[in-house]
Amino acid sequence: MIAVTFQARLSAFLLKYPCLAGAGEGLSAAFAVLEGAYLGGGKALLCGNGGSAADCEHIVGELMKGFTQKRPLPEDDRASFAGFPHGDLLAGKLQGALPAISLVSQTSLISAFVNDVSPALVFAQQVYGYGRPGDVLLALTTSGNSENVVLAAEAAKARGLRVIAITGEAPGAVDPFCDVTIKLPARETKDVQEFTLPVYHFLCQALEDRFFGA
Repeated sequence: MIAVTFQARLSAFLLKYPCLAGAGEGLSAAFAVLEGAYLGGGKALLCGNGGSAADCEHIVGELMKGFTQKRPLPEDDRASFAGFPHGDLLAGKLQGALPAISLVSQTSLISAFVNDVSPALVFAQQVYGYGRPGDVLLALTTSGNSENVVLAAEAAKARGLRVIAITGEAPGAVDPFCDVTIKLPARETKDVQEFTLPVYHFLCQALEDRFFGA
């Protein structure tokens, strides 16, 4: 397999989606933030509402297992399973992963926190609990103004996390708390969501190239 450079992949992406040319700088910056987090042993936390919540789950699926490439374990990791009853199975079938947690998935925690404390803070609470300096919060909000996402971004900055937002083109309340904001050329929710998928697929594939490519 021939390794693909980030710039080559970005050029091909913008050729395929010329309407997203304005997002090129944001994509480069977002990749750099995520790359730095993973090089430092960090993880990604993701939050969003509705369709954006589904996107969070989708992104985690692409980061935590093979996306477009096989991700065999390094020899040292394979060797760590030697001598265990199912060591060959674990060493042979587990895949390389980029740690990512979807904050929309914790049903019991979310429902309890909404009922007992505050609906607006369901993501911020998890950022506080899971987040560590060097981690990244990936915040998806088509309007840029989703209260629970904005509060999660604010909590993330206060706790020393980097913040990347994927939003529509309008200025949003989340913007001041972001290290990188990828602004997509739309304002209607459904249109922003249509652009969101190729954007995060690009980032996931670029990260896979970086950490698992030839």
